[in-house]
Amino acid sequence: MKKYICLFAGLLVGGNLAFGQANILPAKAQAKPVTIANATIHLGNGQVINKGYISFNNGKITAVAEGAAPVNTQAELIDATGKHVYPGFIAPVNNIGLTEIAAGAKSTDDATEIGEVNPHVRSIIAYNTESKVIPTVRSNGILMSQPTPDGGLVTGQSSVVVLDGWNWEDAAYKKDIAIHMNWPAISNFGGFGGFVAAPATDQKEANQKVLANLDKYFTEAQAYAQLSKPAEVNARFEAMKGLFNGSKKLFVNVDDSRGIVQAVNFGKKFGIKVVIVGGEEAVQVTELLRDNQVPVILIETQTLPGKTEDDVYLPYKRPKLLHDAGVLVGLTGVGYWRQRNLPFEAGTAAAYGLGKEQAVALISLNNAKILGIDQTTGSLEKGKDATLFISGGDALDMLGNKVETAFIRGKSINLDNLHKQLYERYMEKYQLKN
Repeated sequence: MKKYICLFAGLLVGGNLAFGQANILPAKAQAKPVTIANATIHLGNGQVINKGYISFNNGKITAVAEGAAPVNTQAELIDATGKHVYPGFIAPVNNIGLTEIAAGAKSTDDATEIGEVNPHVRSIIAYNTESKVIPTVRSNGILMSQPTPDGGLVTGQSSVVVLDGWNWEDAAYKKDIAIHMNWPAISNFGGFGGFVAAPATDQKEANQKVLANLDKYFTEAQAYAQLSKPAEVNARFEAMKGLFNGSKKLFVNVDDSRGIVQAVNFGKKFGIKVVIVGGEEAVQVTELLRDNQVPVILIETQTLPGKTEDDVYLPYKRPKLLHDAGVLVGLTGVGYWRQRNLPFEAGTAAAYGLGKEQAVALISLNNAKILGIDQTTGSLEKGKDATLFISGGDALDMLGNKVETAFIRGKSINLDNLHKQLYERYMEKYQLKN
């Protein structure tokens, strides 16, 4: 097991007070061309080049090919013999940069807004580029993220960021791409707070009331979106305009098959692009998802199934089952600091039938497609952003993942982090170094 994994996660919290990570500054713009040669290159689109090179300049990839790299005396040459190059992994739907300490420290948790319906809330402005979590995550190859609000029924808007920058404006990659909601399930007894005027004692009745009110709310929002100049500006409805003109997607957190069907049909009724997040029972409705081109972002693979009667290996197999059924499937981890395990979650899917290169695509190009950023990132192709990293081994394997060098839009990233600093500190204290 990698030496840093064994550190107690609480050190991250305690270390916040003692270590400032003062030397981990945002990267400077690429100064000259870079060529990585003699590498195994995982393109992120399901293909791999066993021995090739990749060149980039001004933050953009200029060449990716098999064989020896052409001589360029102006470029920095990195010999990656025996090493692997991957596109920067993308972690969608998480709280990176929004939450620093989850265990009751409200002043460090800015992921949840008061109220049940908050489509106007923008998580990007709460994103903290100085979070101590960010360097620990990108040290495992996660270089892009989608900080997402949670709590309530309609939780707010998310943006895509790169995990580098002085402030949220620097980090923002594509702003306000989605609105998120928690689909009302039968288990939401009494509905979502004040969104149901009179909570019912019967769960089904309460659920139907929430759905009816939700339908009414979206109908009003759609009517508002069709007004060229509303007499009175409604901030919530203004934020929802993008859903109806196609510039935003509706990310729906839902696990049960009944709720998935309802969410897909809800999106069809209003002409909204829907993304299913969670989707534990998505394998039961694959035809519906495929035929309506509704992608699914699964949440972790290294977990137990939701029902006792399910195959215990179902979470491991779910990505392959959805992929084979023709559903576009992506993957995320849990919360914020645990996103650093995202490559290993994908590795589990690879081991249970998906295959290595499709597993890489799961957390690179597939996630990029779902987020609507695949034209510029997510795979190693000429003209795309030079957001990538070099690993000493298999990046999807906990033992093999050794990120040695990383670039975000061509900028060389400092891979130091608080966990590494604490490791070095206590190795020195107890004189455990060789």
